Amino acid sequence: MKTEEQFEHVIGICRSLFEKKLKDYGASWRIMRQQSITDQLFIKAKRIRSLETKGVNKVGEGIESEFIAIVNYGVIGLIQTELGFADNVDLSCEQAITLYDKHITATKELMYAKNHDYDEAWRGMRVSSYTDFILTKINRTKEIEANEGQTLASEGVDANYMDMVNYALFALIKLEYES
Repeated sequence: MKTEEQFEHVIGICRSLFEKKLKDYGASWRIMRQQSITDQLFIKAKRIRSLETKGVNKVGEGIESEFIAIVNYGVIGLIQTELGFADNVDLSCEQAITLYDKHITATKELMYAKNHDYDEAWRGMRVSSYTDFILTKINRTKEIEANEGQTLASEGVDANYMDMVNYALFALIKLEYES
């Protein structure tokens, strides 16, 4: 399979779960402030690191489901960055899916551009490195949030969310196709 086909496949898995959860819960995440989304991403990445380090899973779900969650919460973060948080659920499932598709497409296009420039270097990396990079991006995001979104020389929160999504997609491809 070509890189683009692999990305479309794992994005399809993530989107399918996002859509199912929308049907279960609606866009309940609309009430989450950006910092809460970043903390949710932190929880998911820390669990992945814990499973990678300990090699023991007592809950039953593996790291794949956590990487899927990072993709989906990263997209939610991008939506919330665009719209801001709401006091009530103010998006229909259709509107939420439209926004999901908009942001995953922009994120995917960024990855394709970087993938061209870096010549698929991500394929030679370990899944555990993606975890570390995601944790680094989370810490950077927390710093930007603490500085009220102001940066001197760095990209903003949205760029960090996009990178987290792409690292998680890399991991899902490695786990799906190269295990």
